[in-house]
Amino acid sequence: MSDADVAVLAEVGVFLGALAAGDLATRVRHGPEHDAAGWAVRKRELTGVSSARWAGSITKATHDQWALSRRGQAAELGWLRGQIASIEARLARPLGAKADRRAGLARGYATRAEWHAKSRRLHTLQNRLTKAEADWAAGRIHVVRGGKRLAHLRHHLDQAGLSKEVWRERWRAARMFLTADGESGKRFGNETIRVTDTGRLSLRLPAALARLANAPHGRYLLDATVAFTHRSREWLERITDNRAVAYRIHHDVVRGRWYVTASWQRTPTPVLPLEAALARGVVGVDMNNDHLAAWRLDSHGNPVGEPRRFFYDLTGTAAHRDAQIRHALTRLLHHTRATGAAAIAIENLDFTDGRCREKHGRNKRFRRLIARFPTAKLRARLVAMAAEQNIAVVAVDPAYTSRWGAQHWQKPLTSSTRKVSRHDAASIAIGRRALGHSIRRRTAPPPAHRSDEQGHRTAQAEPTTQEREGSRPRIPGPRTGCVPPGRGAKAGDQNTQHRSGRSAEQPQSWRQDSLPLSL
Repeated sequence: MSDADVAVLAEVGVFLGALAAGDLATRVRHGPEHDAAGWAVRKRELTGVSSARWAGSITKATHDQWALSRRGQAAELGWLRGQIASIEARLARPLGAKADRRAGLARGYATRAEWHAKSRRLHTLQNRLTKAEADWAAGRIHVVRGGKRLAHLRHHLDQAGLSKEVWRERWRAARMFLTADGESGKRFGNETIRVTDTGRLSLRLPAALARLANAPHGRYLLDATVAFTHRSREWLERITDNRAVAYRIHHDVVRGRWYVTASWQRTPTPVLPLEAALARGVVGVDMNNDHLAAWRLDSHGNPVGEPRRFFYDLTGTAAHRDAQIRHALTRLLHHTRATGAAAIAIENLDFTDGRCREKHGRNKRFRRLIARFPTAKLRARLVAMAAEQNIAVVAVDPAYTSRWGAQHWQKPLTSSTRKVSRHDAASIAIGRRALGHSIRRRTAPPPAHRSDEQGHRTAQAEPTTQEREGSRPRIPGPRTGCVPPGRGAKAGDQNTQHRSGRSAEQPQSWRQDSLPLSL
């Protein structure tokens, strides 16, 4: 980046950022009563000092920010009401009372001091709820352009080790606005910020800054070139066909670099029927705090091959955690394609209710564990990344998968050369549940001469196998020792079992054939 490019981008970004801040303030004052007429007035005012396309991008970003804040308010209201209800239920119970799930009674607090502290917290939460409900009714949102954390850092520069000049530069970079929406049919897919196939970037200057133009039609052409390393071929195909591509230019003050982010909307992929997705088997995945445990299962629910684990580290910054998750999911998708499966089965986990202090009490270690476990982000990332690989994602009920997997699969699959963990067994349980099979393994055949003859009752069997034992319904009746034939607890269709002759429990009479005398 040349000094001239940096100066122009900074001036344009600060100017458009000021327009975006003013438009957001206007939108907040309108509240829920905002309509299309008000939006047209706002866009018309911005068009006079910038352009119609810049005004469209600014107003769209304002609407998205307002909608995001309203969703955050709704989530906060739900969380506050849940916390208040939980604390009130526990305050109403005697000290040290145990929970009764059948009666719907919560457990009481352990000590009088804890009861008193929770009563004070109840009043604090009620005050927060009152203010949040008033903001919701008035349509008032609270947004800090540039970030609340960076704004709070201004009052603690000594602790952060920053000077006022450095903080001011970060604050200015965070409040810039250099975002342009794409347009299909326009040259290279964007008329405001244009990137050619050779990497030359130019942007349409606002009307108030037309003096900075160095190219025809009020445009500024940068000296530096742009290069995309991720999905560059797909981006090149889109701009060649003049399909819409949105761009965002931002400045990283810490690294001293300028970045261009390209984005576009993909065509929705057709939904694959569940039967077709599971026809080639599934890869069951058990999500854990530090790794993903995966095991390939065929269409009959049998584990195939060896278990795999994909580790990640959830410490550090949010960007580092996100990169770790994406790397683990990439390896999981590559493993799925290598095994030939077309679907991934995961648990539909949600720890939103379990992160509160009223749920797990003083177990801070467990609360921190589930608080940093990115269930929603991991699931959303997996769905988006699997769509690129044409791999279906099946979410199953997580109830008892770890317990039943360890009970029925961990010990049978463990050998002298392979150690199966509880998480590996849980992945099998998840995969079998996605395939529609029960988690329980079929029991081994009984010893010889106690039933008929061992061999037909295997550990695994296909659902359509005729030799497998089906259900043996019991007809209600008196619990006596004299049970008529065909009505016992273990009396099923004996003909479906692997026998050479007819079963003994048949309506017709049975007689012993005479032995041949020629022997």
